[in-house]
Amino acid sequence: MRNTARGHDLVALRRLNTTVVLRALHRRSPRTLAELAADTGLSRPTVEAAVEELAERGLVGEAADGPGGRAPGRPARRFRFRTEAGHVLGVDIGLHKVVLLLADLGGTVLAAQRRDIDPEAGGGARLELLRHETESFLDAHAPRRATVLARCVGVPGVVDTGGVVTSVVVPEWSGVDLGRLIEDDGPGHTLVENDVNLAVLAERWQGAATLAADVVCVLTGHRVSCSLTIGGRLHRGRRGGAGELGLLPLLGLNTAQEALRWPGARREGESEVAALARAADTADPRALAAVAEFADRLAPGVAALCLAVDPELVVLTGGATPVGRHLVPLLQERLRPLALHVPRIALSSLGERGVAIGAVRKALDHVEEELLADTAS
Repeated sequence: MRNTARGHDLVALRRLNTTVVLRALHRRSPRTLAELAADTGLSRPTVEAAVEELAERGLVGEAADGPGGRAPGRPARRFRFRTEAGHVLGVDIGLHKVVLLLADLGGTVLAAQRRDIDPEAGGGARLELLRHETESFLDAHAPRRATVLARCVGVPGVVDTGGVVTSVVVPEWSGVDLGRLIEDDGPGHTLVENDVNLAVLAERWQGAATLAADVVCVLTGHRVSCSLTIGGRLHRGRRGGAGELGLLPLLGLNTAQEALRWPGARREGESEVAALARAADTADPRALAAVAEFADRLAPGVAALCLAVDPELVVLTGGATPVGRHLVPLLQERLRPLALHVPRIALSSLGERGVAIGAVRKALDHVEEELLADTAS
């Protein structure tokens, strides 16, 4: 019994050491064996054994020489975390479009696809479209299905901690475990998250909020919804509904997008809001009045979140960002009499990929949590 227990302890210790080395390489690559030993506090033979095991698993490889080539003599071998060892899929299925991104384990987007959706499509039709678009996209761009280690799908509406959609933005999806319905037989786990929650993750990762901790994100366009981070972490609330002020008609966010309707001329392929922005840029009084009305409708809801959270930053993202140059100063002006402090307001630079980028980030977080978990216990 004692030998069996000791053997188990040794196996657990080797797993822990391997995880420690993988964490070090994931955090910083490339590294030599000596550098890894210094970083981890492990002996060089222990590090060497861990690197060999990780190389067999395809997670670590030897780094190529830098642009200057190798220095004279026999330089130390350098090892790196192989970001190409796996992939993640980020999907944004909104009311009007579906966006798909395939990324490696370093977060580099390798392929992207966008398709318009009939906004009147029902839940069943949307589900079939989501399945078809995902499968065809992966068939076209993923080297092998086995390399897709996680998928995350952003959807409109509230999503609980178990990934079940609980709101009625898409009525037929209310109460549906969407992740279970779109999972295939591959190894990757499927996550489902509220789209504006993913938008704020994207802004914290690559967008306007990389240096801010307490952030309110306002997703604007065909509908308006909000999310927030507190202390740099997404705040979902007990059931995933934190920030969903658009569900409260008294605040007017549920009808704010109506102000962006633009009856003026459009260029070929130009969206309604892009045409409105172009008109506002020429000081068209009707366009400026429309943006002002949109600011009037946004202000009460944004002010309520500012009073509740006191954020350092508000990020405007989504379909209305083309009018942002005119919207930001108007919104700041309207917040002054409503909030104790008016935070800085920034426009997202991520465009229509914002939610899908956040989905990639959440999928990467899941993969990293599994790869870098303490497997000794």
